[in-house]
Amino acid sequence: MSARIPENILEDVLSRVDIVEIISGYIPLKKAGRNFKANCPFHHEKTPSFTVSPDRQIYHCFGCGESGNAFKFLMRHERMEFPEAVEVLAKKAGVILPEQDKPEISRQLSLTSQLYKINELAAKFYESMLHGAAASAWRDYLLSRGIKLRTIKEFHLGLAPSAWDSLINYLRSKGISLSLMEKAGLVLPKEAGGYYDRFRNRIIFPIFDIRSRVIGFGARVMDKTLPKYINSPETPVYIKGKNFFGLNLSKDYIRENDFAVIVEGYLDFMIPYQEGLNNVVASQGTALTLEQIRLLKRYTHNVVMIYDGDAAGEIATLRSLDMLIEEGLNVKVVPLPKGMDPDALVRREGINILKSKLQDAKSLFDYKLEVLKCRHDIKDAHGKSKIATEMLSTINKFDNAILRGEYVKRLSEGIKIPEHYILEEMNKLKPNVTERSGEGLCVKKSVSGINPAEKLLIKFMLEEKELIERIMQELSPADFADTRTAKVVSVMQDLFTQGKNIEPSILMNYFSEDDASQLVCESMFMPELLGQDREKAVNDCIARIKVQRLKSQRERLHIQIKSAQSSGDEQKLNSLIKEFHNLIKKGE
Repeated sequence: MSARIPENILEDVLSRVDIVEIISGYIPLKKAGRNFKANCPFHHEKTPSFTVSPDRQIYHCFGCGESGNAFKFLMRHERMEFPEAVEVLAKKAGVILPEQDKPEISRQLSLTSQLYKINELAAKFYESMLHGAAASAWRDYLLSRGIKLRTIKEFHLGLAPSAWDSLINYLRSKGISLSLMEKAGLVLPKEAGGYYDRFRNRIIFPIFDIRSRVIGFGARVMDKTLPKYINSPETPVYIKGKNFFGLNLSKDYIRENDFAVIVEGYLDFMIPYQEGLNNVVASQGTALTLEQIRLLKRYTHNVVMIYDGDAAGEIATLRSLDMLIEEGLNVKVVPLPKGMDPDALVRREGINILKSKLQDAKSLFDYKLEVLKCRHDIKDAHGKSKIATEMLSTINKFDNAILRGEYVKRLSEGIKIPEHYILEEMNKLKPNVTERSGEGLCVKKSVSGINPAEKLLIKFMLEEKELIERIMQELSPADFADTRTAKVVSVMQDLFTQGKNIEPSILMNYFSEDDASQLVCESMFMPELLGQDREKAVNDCIARIKVQRLKSQRERLHIQIKSAQSSGDEQKLNSLIKEFHNLIKKGE
């Protein structure tokens, strides 16, 4: 439980929001009896195991074990901290959070909240510099690149002055420490001591997350002798491979059109966007990541890739295709002429040319086969073998057997090799059964090692508050063998004694450990028992827990008795034997 946010406020927020509505804003939910189901957003799966209970206002994935309430979902899905999740849902629910006296950037705020605020201040500083009297040459440069004044303002473009400490002096005047500036990636340490601005004499492109918070910066220089772009380093709020440039502006257009156009750089995004192609995002580099793909899947399952018409863009496109397929997206590709990018194409030939190319986008099969035919000699047997091997690695990633069969047939025709030889090579490949989480293989996790009787009793106590008092008379938290169940039961008994609410979604706010929250959710999703079966199950659970408790105590005493015998401690031995006999009588 957060010490800063009163319990009644958290309960009020949870009582006013609907977890089904919250989660369905991120992933499509389908009704399944009393609950809703979907493919889990936290690990890759083909069969839906992510379940949301509108009655209990909780969710649980039976595949990876991820569980929680509305606060927890936002924390995991949006990578928020607890106070931020509360703030977002409170605003949605119309709950006013208690006011706190705080300076512009309070020391009490979390590090991430401080970094968001610092980035916002830096963005405003850079923007004001671009619109100053001394920056006319820079503004003219942007206009010459086809960027309109309204676009400059909409994207909050800025200018980093050439001085070594312009931003440092500005942020210091706002009470920001140098250590926080460094954590935000805005300054660099000098070898002789002190700091200097990371970005100098460059156009600044603020990078926003999907909630339109500034998380980092890209910086472009006019001097061709220097690297064209430098970017913010990774920070607690900015990880390049987990964000798209421009998604905060284009996400609604992507959802409306039900497809996303993926480009590479800032200007590749901005120029088409300002000319009316709004369902576009930029990957900020040459290779898509799994995290970016899963972020995009919240809005569409259809993608058209337009990377630069050079070797790097071609390699990046091929590298991304397999991941997009594995994540179940429908993919097409728009190849551009050598040396051309979306920015240059729109400026030279107009947005309608780009839109027509989108309509004529190649299927991923045709694109990859065409690229491989240019790389390998199609007339040579070894060349054909290399093409087939690379094509089959992609074909094998399709879940649908009909699609695999159709692509094998087309590959056979494309490289003029009999189909049965292609199938023979296909059969040598391992089935594509790997399921991955954001960081690697997805290992099914559950709250393991817990006596089912303990878990079932927690379910009964949460469903019938009257049982808590009865169970308190027969069992104490110490009677529960597992520390996780003991903790949950202890909190429930404390809340019951204080006359407080013990709904599952509210109970989770009292635990910082994932296992405890997961235990509550797993218990609530156990099969229902009614009438006499339920009463018998309650009695059986209590009896089993008592028996297990006695068994554990006997085993502990047996070990202690052996130790006392070995050490020759007669007094301790007699005391332990007496305690052991009392336990035996108690269990009879």
